[in-house]
Amino acid sequence: MLLVRATRRAAALVAVALSLLLPGAAGAAVPVKQPGPLSPALARLAQPAVRALPAAREARVLGVAQSGPGSLIRRGRRVLVYVRHEPGAGTLSALRREGAEVVDDSPSLRTVTAAVSAADLQAIARAPGVLAVTQVRAPVLRAACDGGSVISEGVAQLNVDGAQEPPFELDGEEITVGVLSDSFEQATEAVPGGTIATKAEDDEETGDLPGPKSPCVTQKGAVDERQPYLGAEEPFDEGRGMLQIVHDVAPQADLAFHSAFNGEPSFAAGIEDLAAAGADVIVDDVGYFEEPFFQDGPVAVAVNEVTEDGATYLSSAGNDNLFDAEGNEIASWEASEYRDSAGCPPEVAALPGFNATHCMDFNPGAATDRTFGIKVEPEEVLTLDLQWAEPWEGVDTDLDAILLDSDGGVLTGSAEDNVGDTQRPIEIVQWENPSASEQTVQLVINRFSGSSDPRLKFIFLQNGGGVSGVEYPRSGGGDVVGPSIYGHAGAAGAIAVAAVPYSDSSEPEFYSSRGPVTHYFGPVEGGGPAAPIAPEELSKPEVAATDCGATTFFARLKAGVWRFCGTSAAAPHAAGVAALMLEDEPTASPEEVREAMAASAVAVGSPSEPCAVGGGLIEAVGAMEAIEGTAFPAPDPCEPPEASGAVFVAPGDWGSETPAGPPVNPVTPPTAQQPVPLPPVTRVAPSTSIARHPRTLVKTGGNGIRLVFRFRSDQADAGFLCNVDRTGFRPCAATLSRRFRLGRHVVKVKARGATGLVDPTPAVFRFRVVSAR
Repeated sequence: MLLVRATRRAAALVAVALSLLLPGAAGAAVPVKQPGPLSPALARLAQPAVRALPAAREARVLGVAQSGPGSLIRRGRRVLVYVRHEPGAGTLSALRREGAEVVDDSPSLRTVTAAVSAADLQAIARAPGVLAVTQVRAPVLRAACDGGSVISEGVAQLNVDGAQEPPFELDGEEITVGVLSDSFEQATEAVPGGTIATKAEDDEETGDLPGPKSPCVTQKGAVDERQPYLGAEEPFDEGRGMLQIVHDVAPQADLAFHSAFNGEPSFAAGIEDLAAAGADVIVDDVGYFEEPFFQDGPVAVAVNEVTEDGATYLSSAGNDNLFDAEGNEIASWEASEYRDSAGCPPEVAALPGFNATHCMDFNPGAATDRTFGIKVEPEEVLTLDLQWAEPWEGVDTDLDAILLDSDGGVLTGSAEDNVGDTQRPIEIVQWENPSASEQTVQLVINRFSGSSDPRLKFIFLQNGGGVSGVEYPRSGGGDVVGPSIYGHAGAAGAIAVAAVPYSDSSEPEFYSSRGPVTHYFGPVEGGGPAAPIAPEELSKPEVAATDCGATTFFARLKAGVWRFCGTSAAAPHAAGVAALMLEDEPTASPEEVREAMAASAVAVGSPSEPCAVGGGLIEAVGAMEAIEGTAFPAPDPCEPPEASGAVFVAPGDWGSETPAGPPVNPVTPPTAQQPVPLPPVTRVAPSTSIARHPRTLVKTGGNGIRLVFRFRSDQADAGFLCNVDRTGFRPCAATLSRRFRLGRHVVKVKARGATGLVDPTPAVFRFRVVSAR
């Protein structure tokens, strides 16, 4: 099998590509490095011989997943593409003349999103002003009048009940929440993943969504669906599942929906549309593979713009974290600069036309290692997203990613013309392990052109599994391993939400993506490259919320209950709480909502892990108190893994160009039923009780009465913080003596230990003072 640098003659290119399939490799495709507007995958798809193949074989030839994340988005017989073009060339009109259906036009990005017949791809590529035509890959879904017949357990776990009851009595009234996901009401039958054929009107009848058929007389306004999903592949209606969760938490909030599955520019436009329509809170659970790691992309720019205008934005952190058996978080690998090894593995160096003499050295030490070993679980798809620190529209370095088998044979790869065509510093490799056993593959990164040595990073976008181990599982020598939050979830304006199981508040889900995020360039705006900036490290995620809560239909049926799992479920829980906060304090800014939510959150584990859960698990009552002005300690920032001065010991000879023996097999990561053990607890938050208090009904002959409270903690050296009648927590003595007027009162107290940890669940006493006259 060979990789070749070909000419613009598309027919010849595809003929070569089809002839270079590995025998016995189930038709796996290799990258064809070519100039010209059509991406390698679309150049192949443009050929009748490829389009005539069965769907599974076609996907392998194209080097994409057959379905699900990373697959081509189809609309009938058309495929969704991005057309990057020169300004003022009349490209839009020309595309329409060639039969393209325009889905979105972004003049600032000089990009048109269009549905195009595969037979028209060559004509589209020849349209005036066209610079690049690339495929749109399917993004990944980060999967009565009190909320309806089914209430998510998140209502109890996040103490939403406390915010819905006196003295707050909040339900989201006069607040609008906008949701961006795949679809709202387009799933017509049971589909893979478990979605069942129900409709929004069924949810209305049971009160699980607002609408004309709702039994709630105050909930007759239906969900405002502003744009549906335009693709042809059966959607899951995950958006409706998210809306159900928001409705459970904030049952009187108005709800709106906009699909985020019609391409990145349409996603960004949907954010702006929801904000313009009056959404106070916006939440999404979608991530596109092409969103940049090192700067804010178009979606992140839209997020930051709407938050600057006053909308609170929340996003799922992602489900891409991975563990190995030793508890190493192995979801990503990042080097501070490209280490040119001045050579390549023999199998890659022998390939004609690829200038394969500048492969990456993955070993930060003195030895040279030109391959990065990855263990792929049986029948799983490996999705590797490689990016490097150059700005969009300012790419000077062309990197290629090639995947070898354990014996060095070429399996597949990605070889976009990053400098001449796409102007995006991105290569995405997908490969499916067809066997019933784990397989070791080896990543090779070659610098095809360019003289700089940029920072580079790849993330395994595995949605929680599929990769069981890697050759370099720990940070060291300047390399950083682990953080997997990227794209708009890493925007400064977004509140990234991690996931905690509904049944266990002691640790995050193993797959919940970790931070932090660092930007090195300004945002993607206009048609030119953004300028470099001083490295901007963003502590992500900000908070965590409930995972796997109950819904009426989505997503998997377990023990008779439909359970919606993933950070996709956590984000709408947090959005519902944000709606309650804004109902309580309508003038609160997005930054105030973020700070109050994070500062009042409850620690997850002892101590909490800020890179996994941010400030901790949202606590709704504390969030209401915080948004009213109560001071809470700021959460610890998420810091990247230590990457300097560490000594890395490679696991044997795995990944070397001439291994002395078989590669070392990474072990299987823990599952949800086998969580990674937490380190021994060294700091414990104190518990609090009220040892003395008056009766719940106090009678007095005057206008008020002095009452005494006495507080107790299980830690002898603990101090106390008191909150009397929602005035905010302030330091107080173990004995509180105070005069109370006629009316209802509430006293809350929590102990603060000598280590600084505070009881996350304050002791509460409510009472009334009435006149005895």
